[in-house]
Amino acid sequence: MLDHQLQPPEPTALVRSLGVVGVLFLTLSLTSPVSSLFVIVPGMLRAAGTGAIWAMLLAGMVCVATAYIYAELSSKWPVAGGEYVMVAHTLGPLPGFVMLGVNVFNNILFPPALALGLAAILGMVLPGIPAVPLAVAVIAGAMLVAVLQIRVNAWVTGVFLLVEVLAVVAVVWLGFGNAVRPLADMLANPVMLAANGATLEPASAASMGLAASIGIFALNGYGAAVYFGEEMHEAPRKIAHAIFWAVALTLLLEILPMLALLAGTPDLKAAFASDDPFGLLVKMRAGDTTAAWVSIGVATAVVNAIIACILACARFFYGTARDRCWGRPMDIWLTAIHPRFASPWISTLIAGGAGIACCFLSLELLLVLSGTGLVVIYAGIALAMIEGRRKGMLADAPFKSPLYPLMPVVTLMALGYIIWLNWLDVEEGRPGLLMTGAQIGLSVIYYLLVLRRRGAWDVHVPDLGPDLGEVKPV
Repeated sequence: MLDHQLQPPEPTALVRSLGVVGVLFLTLSLTSPVSSLFVIVPGMLRAAGTGAIWAMLLAGMVCVATAYIYAELSSKWPVAGGEYVMVAHTLGPLPGFVMLGVNVFNNILFPPALALGLAAILGMVLPGIPAVPLAVAVIAGAMLVAVLQIRVNAWVTGVFLLVEVLAVVAVVWLGFGNAVRPLADMLANPVMLAANGATLEPASAASMGLAASIGIFALNGYGAAVYFGEEMHEAPRKIAHAIFWAVALTLLLEILPMLALLAGTPDLKAAFASDDPFGLLVKMRAGDTTAAWVSIGVATAVVNAIIACILACARFFYGTARDRCWGRPMDIWLTAIHPRFASPWISTLIAGGAGIACCFLSLELLLVLSGTGLVVIYAGIALAMIEGRRKGMLADAPFKSPLYPLMPVVTLMALGYIIWLNWLDVEEGRPGLLMTGAQIGLSVIYYLLVLRRRGAWDVHVPDLGPDLGEVKPV
């Protein structure tokens, strides 16, 4: 009786109001090809030069295989908590909470990583603008927008996606239209900027491994469709469509512009050293005015991606609080649903506030932390798929990955290779792995000292039955 009285009340459910298109808009906005190109991919070029092509191919292979895993697991558990729900149901509560802990860091780090790159993007339009204050202001504004109804955000992000596509088309046109080096030569003889910053040298395996981990971060986002599963009509049957459309468009809109840049830039050393190599290409090939307009378009796209990420992160925190992870009253606050906008508004404010705090970390640190954290998350869901198949838990999943067990095996092999290459890089890759290991350790300690002492930790799965007259999907 007393235990029952101490339990928080059952939280209000999220409202189903999205269709495949709405979830695709939100998911693609999270991957945001232009944001990744102009903010994250330059880190790949600094790390590996033209070796970033091989790194992106490796990252793309991991992401395609992982998309199949996401599709199968999400069709079974289209739950706002995301990956940790899948892992907890298949591998057990401790591995599930490790996924939860790693994802706390991963979801929080993405918005500030994007926002800190805005100053470099807008440097041509607003020279000298300070990076940290700008990042803080952008995340604060995005946080307030994310409180609004999810359908409104789906349409807003969809409109902003048009801006992203136009920017990508401009880069591809200017790069391939003025190509000065063949793709075959860059693949056969990858080069990177030497330590002295003045010459080129052969790209090392370790540098390409580091770039691949950054590439996984750059391509990441397609799996975020699961965070909107509880707001999607017929999610078990339809969510796989949103995931596959998202990963296909992401690969197309990120790999092509990177190839165009490397083929068309007149100065590789300048491109590798630049904070904004894609903007530099546009400036060299089309002039300052065009470059300024592209910068404004990219800035708009970055803001769009931050909005979508905060939306997903808020639903993730809503799911963790519904599973009673943080204790009362925090769990009650995080599951609060806004009476007008039907959004988890306190979770949204906390996700945005955490992102603002992370703006005071360096961009390089955020990239390494997030890249290696994603390796753990992808490995976790690959193992979850294997164990789910073995136990028969996925027998009734509406979507089944073909060629099983190829997808999880390919994913795990590629991730193992990336981990090994990162370990060889003592300057950035190895510290990133160690920091991710620290995240895992903290998660284990919290589970053992806090959650397990409360008793069995049950991960909630809401009713996935037929829609009962919810809001018309978008």
